[in-house]
Amino acid sequence: VQLQASGGGLVQAGDSLRLSCEASGRTFSRYHMGWFRQAPGKEREFVAAIDRWGDRTYYQDSLKGRFTISRENAKNTAYLQMNSLEPEDTADYYCAADDLYELGSNVRAYTYWGRGTQVTVSS
Repeated sequence: VQLQASGGGLVQAGDSLRLSCEASGRTFSRYHMGWFRQAPGKEREFVAAIDRWGDRTYYQDSLKGRFTISRENAKNTAYLQMNSLEPEDTADYYCAADDLYELGSNVRAYTYWGRGTQVTVSS
């Protein structure tokens, strides 16, 4: 499966953004989908994940309540709605797909990765 993330940009603190991840190549509903982010000089970290059918979601604890992951299998697309953005949210955001493991936050469990989309939050 090929993944293409989009929707990043430069925003001010307190603003919202919605990232999209469009998949192509294989049946989208066979994959758990995850969002990760990587800030300059830091390791890639888990943001959120959603199961194949959109029934279960999983978040980094510190982001619960501000970020929401969702998906539309009919459109082969996953989303990350980000509200009340903070300068600390500045990073490259990546979507990833996994069809081997249980829903989780382990970056190594995700086999397929898209290119990142940059999010910059100014104070």
